[in-house]
Amino acid sequence: MSLLFTNARLIDPENQTEVLGGLLVEDGLIVDAGPDVAAPARTEVIDCGGKCLAPGIVDIGVKVCEPGERHKESYKSAGLAAAAGGVTTMVTRPDTTPAIDNPETLEFVTRRANEAAPVNVMPIAALTKGRDGREMTEFGFLLDAGAVAFSDGDNVVTDHKVLSRAFTYARSLGALVIGHPQDPGLSKGAAATSGKFASLRGLPAVSPMAERMGLDRDIALIEMTGVKYHADQITTARALPALQRAKKNGFDITAGTSIHHLTLNELDVANYRTFFKVKPPLRSEDDRLAIIEAVKTGLIDIISSMHTPQDEESKRLPFEEAAAGAVALETLLPAALQLVHAGHLSLAEIFRAMALNPAKRLGLPSGRLMPGAPADLVLFDADAPFVLNRYDLKSKSKNTPFDGQKMQGKVLATFVAGKAVYRRD
Repeated sequence: MSLLFTNARLIDPENQTEVLGGLLVEDGLIVDAGPDVAAPARTEVIDCGGKCLAPGIVDIGVKVCEPGERHKESYKSAGLAAAAGGVTTMVTRPDTTPAIDNPETLEFVTRRANEAAPVNVMPIAALTKGRDGREMTEFGFLLDAGAVAFSDGDNVVTDHKVLSRAFTYARSLGALVIGHPQDPGLSKGAAATSGKFASLRGLPAVSPMAERMGLDRDIALIEMTGVKYHADQITTARALPALQRAKKNGFDITAGTSIHHLTLNELDVANYRTFFKVKPPLRSEDDRLAIIEAVKTGLIDIISSMHTPQDEESKRLPFEEAAAGAVALETLLPAALQLVHAGHLSLAEIFRAMALNPAKRLGLPSGRLMPGAPADLVLFDADAPFVLNRYDLKSKSKNTPFDGQKMQGKVLATFVAGKAVYRRD
């Protein structure tokens, strides 16, 4: 049976358009989309009532805590949270316990994901064994086992020779490397961004230049090796000129940022609110606005949740000692819609950054509303108001900075290959 969405506000990130029309799905693929779509016989019809229909979100950098810390997040809970948030593909990080640094561990998490998660799951493998920065993992075997990229996450490799060898090897295999641009020496132990606020609160801080220095180092190695590279989080204005030069020079580099750095700033930490402690730390308002502009112009390609579950025990500590990170699979879309309602970005622009560009970077056919693309879709009401209650989240961990905040934008339904994996009650 075919599936026809009618009376939908189609958000097309590829053509940067928003039109009222329909979308036809057959055998899990999009067949037609536009103002006038004909329905064949035996077609199930979903009247969208003028609500938004967009490609499902492809979220790069999701932490699922299997193996090792299943009490924080499992593939089942993360998958349900992703579906409720309009995320149809989770690209998961390797910073688990133990790290995903060998084919056996990778095959285990892939099997768990396929069994438990209702959405697509694509794993990133570790760049070095144990994420220790000393010895490369077996890239070839890990690629064969299903790895879509390689990264040590926020464990920045400090040995330039090891990293250059890893970049060279990745280049020879056509593999994508995801880096975390930070100077590890300067950022070690930091809980805030340096400035007046950090000084007044007495918090250990890091200069925004640490990000610029880390990015400069990685760009030099990209130039030397020709590797395909993605910077997971660019969060400061200081790093943008270096990124712009690297792109202008034709290097195979893309960059992302997190939804928290687009919608929050350092002042939100207020009196040591640990749910606002993330890595890198929240930046100044000037940095936030500069990063929003970089997303609008396309200099920053991708917006991610950087979903990082932490249990209550690790967050209910003094700010300096508390674990960094926030859950965001379910809050990514409503938080991004804040940027739309504030007039910073259009709906097509946020879905370019959350669906189309990450899909393109990973070589996936999703993220589009074009014939032949998978029918991975999210139906949402961009204007529906609500107050977020963290205990309503489907994630096992509830560490969200948006708890109690007034938000706009509710996911009504999520579809993977044309099959509904979530419907709002």
